[in-house]
Amino acid sequence: MEKKDLIASYAYRYQGNWQKIKRALEMQEDPLPYTIEEKFITIFDEAYPAPLMDLQCPPWILFYQGDISLLKKPMATIVGSRDISEYGRKVTEKAADILKDRYVLVSGMAKGADACVHERALIGGHTIGVIGSGLKTCYPKENIRLYEQMRKSDLILSEFPWDVGIQRYHFPWRNRILAALGSLTVVTQARLHSGTMLTVNEALEMDRDIYCFPYPFGYPEGEGCNKLIAEGAMILYDISQLKDIAHRKI
Repeated sequence: MEKKDLIASYAYRYQGNWQKIKRALEMQEDPLPYTIEEKFITIFDEAYPAPLMDLQCPPWILFYQGDISLLKKPMATIVGSRDISEYGRKVTEKAADILKDRYVLVSGMAKGADACVHERALIGGHTIGVIGSGLKTCYPKENIRLYEQMRKSDLILSEFPWDVGIQRYHFPWRNRILAALGSLTVVTQARLHSGTMLTVNEALEMDRDIYCFPYPFGYPEGEGCNKLIAEGAMILYDISQLKDIAHRKI
């Protein structure tokens, strides 16, 4: 059995658990006779995205629906809050509208900022969604049309096999992929303690550029952004900055 098929077998046996797949590879476990019909790439394939190799724990496997060639294009990650404010939505739309001309936009398929990023990118650009369950699951349900469109024209990724359901710990683990794929990360809204901040921390570990929109004093929905700016993230205060990012050499 080829290595890629071996990894897929282990992924199904262990429900995508990274550590268990690692152990199975080290122990050279016998594969189980799974019939795997979904499309996938593994860490040993040429199509595997090079930016993921910057991670301490790069995914062994990525199951996908859509256009896998998008992983070879320049990518930018845009993240924000699920409970997005009017201001947060405005700056998310602005960032997506400008950056989609140069980058494939990466986000997490959640409601709020993520959905906004994907929706704007689909208008004349391209986008990649990274989810925290198997590809069988649409979460949240309100994004079903977004899922259907991206499966056809763009790309949805998961390191979890088809029928693996929602688990709370999947999402912070998923966030490392969001952080790695983009050569830069734009934060449009973040509380101090949020999944968005976890994504940024992963991006910082890989020395990615971080850009944040500022928020007024006393607005809890943006305290995470302000904290990141205070710690050295680049502040986005003018539309010309986004245009400069969109036109810079890659």
